[in-house]
Amino acid sequence: MNARRFGSTGRQVSPIGFGTWAIGADWGSVDERDALAALNEALDRGVSFIDTADVYGDGRAEKLVAQVLRSRVGKQAPMVATKAGRRLNPHVADGYNRTNLTAFVERSLKYLEVDSLDLVQLHCPPTEVYYRPETFEALAGLVEQGKIRHWGVSVEKVEEGVKALEFPGLASVQIIYNIFRQRPAEQFFDMAKRRDVAIIVRVPLASGMLSGKFKRDSQFAANDHRNYNRRGEAFDVGETFAGVPYEEGLAAVEEIRALTPPGATMAQFALRWILMQDAVSVVIPGAKSPRQARENVAAAALPPIPAETMEKIAAIYASRIKSFVHQRW
Repeated sequence: MNARRFGSTGRQVSPIGFGTWAIGADWGSVDERDALAALNEALDRGVSFIDTADVYGDGRAEKLVAQVLRSRVGKQAPMVATKAGRRLNPHVADGYNRTNLTAFVERSLKYLEVDSLDLVQLHCPPTEVYYRPETFEALAGLVEQGKIRHWGVSVEKVEEGVKALEFPGLASVQIIYNIFRQRPAEQFFDMAKRRDVAIIVRVPLASGMLSGKFKRDSQFAANDHRNYNRRGEAFDVGETFAGVPYEEGLAAVEEIRALTPPGATMAQFALRWILMQDAVSVVIPGAKSPRQARENVAAAALPPIPAETMEKIAAIYASRIKSFVHQRW
């Protein structure tokens, strides 16, 4: 894979990364052996960016990443990004203070078995946090202490990403962007490019809907957020199927399916669509098996999507999806 520049950090990362939410929790049960095999396969295929969080399985994902990297000593290490904040209970703006952030970082240092964290991201904090400079001063202090190398934010809303760009030292913004969530490309990506801030894209397949594998009667396990968070019961509904009503999403998928080029899966096509944006530094699909990891990586090798096809996708979004999501996030 041709590497992409990760903003002002000076790092180069693979355009396809590895998101560990699925192997941590909330996506049904994943056997540890399968999780480790998927991670190793991704790294063997050239993935050089792993995204995780302290809350994924209450540390399970971080520990799995550490186990894989420990077994690969002597090989080039990927950039590992983690997140902090969602372990707060209650999850309120006041919790994003120097004391709590330091404690979160120190636990991640232990679980990831490193002396310094490559990247720590605030994990979708309340919007009010972006109006509290002291939170970002605390992150800068952790850099000065050597506990973290860089800091960024993971946002729910475009407006939160815009506000985060005001803070000096911001290395990255993680945001939902996919065929069903196109708003970030309107202005925000250009703003981030001008400030040399890396963009990490999560939920690239709209919780798997854009893989084209789901049907009206598809069933999801009780411990899968695609079952229990369809109306935002547990966390922001935009994290589940990108916030698109299930049946409306399925109808749009059938139109997109007809645009998928021969030799590519629909999931690969959806990933390649994201990579058409040069502002995107890395996309972080999840994988529960080596096969899924291989297929994700292969998306980066697909040829550019023709302008005519991009226009058809834009039309599908405008007619079927935009009204549900565009101004909400």
